[in-house]
Amino acid sequence: MATFTFVDTMKRRGINIFSSGNLCHLAILMSLMTFVACEKDISTTTDTAYFGGEIINPKNDRVILSKSGKGIDTLRLDKNNRFIYKMNDLQPGLYTFELVAGDANELQMVLIEPGDSIMFRLNTLEFDESLVYTGKGAKKNNFLIEMFLDGENEERALLGFSQLPPRDFEEKVDSMRKDKIKKLKQFDDSNTPSELFDEIAKVNINYAYYLSKEVYPFANYSKSEKKIIESLPKDFYDFRKDVNYNYTLVEGYFPYYYFLKRHFENMALTKHFKHSKDSVFNRKCAGYSTTRLNLIDSLIQEPSIKDPLLLRATMEFISNNKNVGDYDELLQSFLAKSSNEDHKHYVSNVINSLKELKPGNYLPNIAVYNTKGEEVDLKNVGGNGQPKVLYFWSNAYMNYFQDCHKKAKELKVKYPEVNFLAINTSFHDVNTWEQVLKKYKTNTDNEYLFKNVAQAQKRLAIYPMNKVMIIDKDGKIINPHTNMFSYDFEEQLLGMLNQ
Repeated sequence: MATFTFVDTMKRRGINIFSSGNLCHLAILMSLMTFVACEKDISTTTDTAYFGGEIINPKNDRVILSKSGKGIDTLRLDKNNRFIYKMNDLQPGLYTFELVAGDANELQMVLIEPGDSIMFRLNTLEFDESLVYTGKGAKKNNFLIEMFLDGENEERALLGFSQLPPRDFEEKVDSMRKDKIKKLKQFDDSNTPSELFDEIAKVNINYAYYLSKEVYPFANYSKSEKKIIESLPKDFYDFRKDVNYNYTLVEGYFPYYYFLKRHFENMALTKHFKHSKDSVFNRKCAGYSTTRLNLIDSLIQEPSIKDPLLLRATMEFISNNKNVGDYDELLQSFLAKSSNEDHKHYVSNVINSLKELKPGNYLPNIAVYNTKGEEVDLKNVGGNGQPKVLYFWSNAYMNYFQDCHKKAKELKVKYPEVNFLAINTSFHDVNTWEQVLKKYKTNTDNEYLFKNVAQAQKRLAIYPMNKVMIIDKDGKIINPHTNMFSYDFEEQLLGMLNQ
């Protein structure tokens, strides 16, 4: 049965498994299943399960398994890039497995219940798209992963639907929801899934639907957010009475988490509009962000759900608002509400670092490597007595790597007196960094790599990745937190050059 499930899944994804290359891959997968079946202790009892897999193009030999944000074990690949893990005293539910894929860490969730012996196979070059489960417990997970991929494909359609009037938009998303419910019923009729599976599948369907309605005021471009919110039918958000704010069963499940994030953005903005003169969404507004924190704190009691949302909201405000004078009030609100000491320490450090980077201060001492392998001080790179622009990139975001280097090259032509310095922020060695530069045929004259990434990220408060710093000819900070792609970036450069 597992073979037919696999074949059906691959057909749905438009993959011809009977091509010569994929026949080879199928043979490898079948050999993995044989490997599992031959294990001496592979029979499962009521409180055990097996989880294993094969990684094609692995970047290291580890798979990290966790549940509810807590690490369970680090699973090592054997010489054939496979692993098998016996789970005793199993707590049924959603588990997360994480591995290095491409230039970043990728993760996905798997539903494991007692008696399961779930195997997966994936290629790190096409992480989600190549993921296929086999074995006992595979069908339910293949169904869930297809729902996840279908949701990704629906995003473009939803953007188009969001330009429709509210009732027409509702009709479209209601139809999409009904189609998913129909697919789930067909699956249930053909199989005998557990109540737990059905509950998780319904969360996927319902909270994806809820999310589409929460996003509508932000995605519709016809009016300001305030006018759109005020024009919505009174029953547009009736679904909110069914929201479970402390749904620990699915606390880390992507549809649920992203719904909560947008849900609190929307409710905070609606409330903010009622007691302010604003009519458009302004992420820089301290009042809006404080309202968002208050709502999260008032409606969620479960720390494992509340704390990540508090952290995300606080860091988004810090990222968007460059006025360090606005940080203290929000910081105190965050510290009073979060119960996660690591989060508190992290946010406090980021804010303290940003205060030290305020305009007029000198750039701190940060050790970097140049492409000759020499260790130098960041304050001294790019020549003394010349203004500088520091921009950052990571191996995890190669599209951004190309975009920011292209933009810097264009700006250098227009502002030849400014040095544009690119700094890699990845936790990699010099050889890996040089290989990336060589692969993309990058001019290495102004490329640097942090010696101590963690320390540098903390002292320079590098969040988010597209952050840029402008430094004058004397080494003083002009702007510690700007963006090369913002509409007023060149005005900032001209303002510095005309001082």
